[in-house]
Amino acid sequence: MMKEKYGRYIIWGVTAFLVIVACVLVALALLRWSTVKGALDTVNQILAPITYGVILAYLMSPAYNRMEGWLNSLLQKAVKEPEKRVSLSKALATMGSLIFLAAVIVGLISMIIPTVVESIMGIVNSIPSYVQKISVWIETVFANNPQVETAVLDVYQHGVDRLMEWTTSTANWMPNLETALNRIYSGVMGVVNVTKNSLIGVIVMIYLLNIKDTLTAQAKKMAYGLFTLGFANELVEKCRFVHKVFGGFILGKLIDSLIIGILTFIIMSLLRMPYTMLISVIIGVTNIIPFFGPFIGAIPSALLLLLVSPKQCLIFLILILLIQQFDGNILGPKILGNSTGLSSFWVLFSILFFGGIMGPVGMIIGVPTFAVISRLVSETVEKRLKKKALSTDTDDYRGLKRIDEDRKTYVR
Repeated sequence: MMKEKYGRYIIWGVTAFLVIVACVLVALALLRWSTVKGALDTVNQILAPITYGVILAYLMSPAYNRMEGWLNSLLQKAVKEPEKRVSLSKALATMGSLIFLAAVIVGLISMIIPTVVESIMGIVNSIPSYVQKISVWIETVFANNPQVETAVLDVYQHGVDRLMEWTTSTANWMPNLETALNRIYSGVMGVVNVTKNSLIGVIVMIYLLNIKDTLTAQAKKMAYGLFTLGFANELVEKCRFVHKVFGGFILGKLIDSLIIGILTFIIMSLLRMPYTMLISVIIGVTNIIPFFGPFIGAIPSALLLLLVSPKQCLIFLILILLIQQFDGNILGPKILGNSTGLSSFWVLFSILFFGGIMGPVGMIIGVPTFAVISRLVSETVEKRLKKKALSTDTDDYRGLKRIDEDRKTYVR
């Protein structure tokens, strides 16, 4: 009894000590946030290839799993030994995944980059004609008001002159040779680092695809070795839920955005609108961001078309509105289903919150992240309510004033 008593005191003491240490570390981190942020940025740069590899492996794992399963069944007659058959299936699935990834990248580059460059060059070369068109439009609109026309044209011409002066003057973008060289060096090193991280990331992806089953088994082994059986089972179940939410949402959103981009390209081509490929790429890429994505992509695209024709700009805005209604009400629910279980308000909240913390990446992963947090909090609350013999139905708490402690009755 004395041993158990002192053991309990020791556990309490160690727990209190760890809590105090954690509070001190959090306080120091908040006081020295700039130093902590610099250290985190350094660690992030060092681990960038690993991060790229994990992301690629996670995205490629569905294709890899399907190819491995298909090859394993196909080689059953040719290779009798299970170990050799599994090893050969993994090797061929890895090669197939690499070929698939390379085909996607090369296909996107060969289709998109030339058209995008051509569109941008066309915009730059057409700036004088755009300026002239806007001048004619101003003269037409204010034809009955010569004084207003003169004032507006003066302001417009002044703005155009300043813009052309800024774009043509080397003093604005190249104050001195040293600054220009530094910018060129930074840009080149940025491209080199991204290329290096991407290549190493592909190697990491290959390793992860082949050892993901082993890593999963090792993680489960650690969980069941370190924690109680009930807690380990719950932890494994929670990890399955996280994978289901993230995998279903991200993969579904990529497929949804691809379909929207292709649909935009087809309709714009039929309507003979300019910059079809460029605008379709913008709409498809920004559609990955929930809620705000369509607006983020539509605004610059509409401005491009406004330079060519206000009528086509209006038609494009109506087209995007119809496409997004189709996506939000038919296509999106069909592909994504109720993968997150969040209401519209919490979707908006998660995008704003995680977008403010992590930028565009946060806007993409914010919804599934908040869905996981919401599910875990909800399960914890319901578990505590059941222990107190209270209702877990939300409707029972509408208009509630208090709960009688003795009778456990709900007073309204």
